[in-house]
Amino acid sequence: MTRKIELLAPGGDAEAIKAAIVAGANAVYCGLDMFNARNRAKNLSFDDLCGVLRLAHQHDCEVFLTLNVVILEHEMPALIKLLNKLVNTGLDGIIVQDLGVFNLVKKYFPTLDIHASTQLTTHNEGQIEFLSEIGASRLNLSRELNLTEVKMLTALAHEHDVLTEVFVHGSLCIAFSGQCYSSSVSVGNSGNRGRCSQACRDEYETTARGNNFPLNLKDNSAYFDLPELVDAGVDSLKIEGRIKGAHYVYTVVDSWRKQINKFVETGQLLADDSNLHKVFNRDFTNSFLTGNLTKDMFIDNPRDHSVEHAVTKSQAVSLVSIQQAKQGLYDEKIKIGDELADKIKDLSIEKQSLRFVFSGQVNEPLTLTLTINVISQASETDKSYTVKSKGLLVEAKQSTVDQAAIEKRFKGFNNAQYTIESFGFDDFGDNLSIAFKELALMKSQTAFLLNGSVDVVAPVDVPTLINYPKSQTATDGKPSMSILIADEKDLHLCDVTDADVYFKLPESFKKDCTKYIDLLLKNPRLIPWFPAVLIGKDYLEAVKILQQVKPKRIVSNNTGVAYKAFEMGIEWIAGPFLNTTNSYALLTLKEELNCAGAFISNEINRQQIKNIARPENFKLLYSIYHPILMMTSRQCFFQQTVGCKKPSIEDGCMLKCQKATTITNVKGVSFAIDKQKGGYPSIYNDEQFLNMDVVNDLSDLFDEFFIDLTNIGAGSKEEQDKAQLIQHFEHVIKGQGTAKLQLNKMIPVSTNAQYRQGL
Repeated sequence: MTRKIELLAPGGDAEAIKAAIVAGANAVYCGLDMFNARNRAKNLSFDDLCGVLRLAHQHDCEVFLTLNVVILEHEMPALIKLLNKLVNTGLDGIIVQDLGVFNLVKKYFPTLDIHASTQLTTHNEGQIEFLSEIGASRLNLSRELNLTEVKMLTALAHEHDVLTEVFVHGSLCIAFSGQCYSSSVSVGNSGNRGRCSQACRDEYETTARGNNFPLNLKDNSAYFDLPELVDAGVDSLKIEGRIKGAHYVYTVVDSWRKQINKFVETGQLLADDSNLHKVFNRDFTNSFLTGNLTKDMFIDNPRDHSVEHAVTKSQAVSLVSIQQAKQGLYDEKIKIGDELADKIKDLSIEKQSLRFVFSGQVNEPLTLTLTINVISQASETDKSYTVKSKGLLVEAKQSTVDQAAIEKRFKGFNNAQYTIESFGFDDFGDNLSIAFKELALMKSQTAFLLNGSVDVVAPVDVPTLINYPKSQTATDGKPSMSILIADEKDLHLCDVTDADVYFKLPESFKKDCTKYIDLLLKNPRLIPWFPAVLIGKDYLEAVKILQQVKPKRIVSNNTGVAYKAFEMGIEWIAGPFLNTTNSYALLTLKEELNCAGAFISNEINRQQIKNIARPENFKLLYSIYHPILMMTSRQCFFQQTVGCKKPSIEDGCMLKCQKATTITNVKGVSFAIDKQKGGYPSIYNDEQFLNMDVVNDLSDLFDEFFIDLTNIGAGSKEEQDKAQLIQHFEHVIKGQGTAKLQLNKMIPVSTNAQYRQGL
């Protein structure tokens, strides 16, 4: 086998990155102390990053920086400032979630390589094409995909010159990545901002199945699936764990490196994965990859399983033998830790020191001898360069170029990458002068040499965006209203309002069934609303709806469907689950994919919303009433709660199952678990989102306010009189205050906390 398989390791801090390097990682991914989705990791300063880059590149290891959170409008200047610094670091790639970053980088920082984060929930063909269109060079496929799906999507990605990554080891989220709002809703810490509080690991009141941690999955390990991943054409095997320490990273990366080497050299696998069990784990599963979604994926304990595994493996029964097994594990961990400490003791990310020596006399060029103290493993060497002025030094008639003037010009090299150790002028004459442009040219040449003989990219001033006014409507500039339904029995609502009526399509379709095609053709007023997750044949069936109905307009929460609409010239609106939070994201959608409008994220507050600049001829929408989705999963939430007779999820589960239950956390807060026919199992907050404040605050900004009239996520709540709800919301949007009182009575359990607190 000749194809290179990249082993991509996590680096939560400098020590973990060193551990990954000595263990044999081909690349590491790490974050700074801003704009990254692992705020609980120690992370790096910018100076640390520069040192890490130098160290990693000395060992033929690439470095990818995580900028994998949604970005707020007021953060754009800081992000642009950071990007201006990153373009001159030699960084090998940035990992991105926010669609706005794609626009910025493609326009102003084209030398930066963009990788699409797992937070972009990439799981169908259209999304591959979407990400290729907006500038991704590689993408992380959703952890929920099976090997057949991975193989098919990787082949398509390669047709578009895009690489694929697959997570092969580490923690598993039960929710689709990028589609989990549980932490944001429950405690105000958004996973889309790197502050996930891991509600899926929380303890809940004992369920009917006797479980206290009903959402807690085992950890992922595809250690023995390497041949299938290679056959699938996957380019990068990614290990999760940026909040784990160096000992964990070293052990896991070392184990995977040995497995890969064995397979490359012999075509065989190592049979022993015992070292993986000696560091933090929740036991292991590969069920997403195999597509065998059984109850065995769950474990009713979110804590470290390594001690229990050691005891079980030793078959210890007596207290003495159990203690011996535990001690043996501790001794082995100490041994591995000592081995790691010895291997990294000479690795340094300290800045390299510079010595500047200037010399020259009258009628000679000004000469700079630049010496870099190069630090590599277990050694230090000096590398010297000579830089000469093109012009000659002359005797000064007025101002002189003295030591202070030269030092002032060159002191800027005391920066994130270098420390100036000394300036020397022993052979520099007195009372000399040279044109300052000569000093500027010498400084530029020095910067070129210190930048690895690569031209330094000058800082970019990104122009201020124009905030275009919204189009005037028939309601004298006031926002219109739209509603969402999901059941044919609600079609009569079309007769009680002039509002746009969206029809929510399911996440799963019976193959070749024309039910929804017929419904939409029969009711042309209905605007198709596509869900966030559409995998495999369900995506293909969704595309058939576009092709056969040819609607004038759609709302899509799935970028794959959006891309197909773009190709077909169908007007499309970016739905709320694309979680749009800034102007540049709107520009990406409009300029790259001819998007006509977008819902602004319900995670952000009034101040964060009001500064967003509208592109020209672009609609802004906002949901003022909806059930609050916390998470959606490809796994089954009922297996560990009320139970299910089926040992694993079958194809028919999506189409037929419509169970509902609740779980209650130890604080006494209950959450509705809802499974609609044709939908994924989902968990909803006990409160409905109801935000009438935004109508007063930002009616001048929005073209449309939206209300969700589906019964999804309602749990045991009494079904509302929907016609009456429509009437009251229409009155609120028109500014009639008494309607608010009526709505508060009709919807007593509600919140707009996210609008108040924001991200």
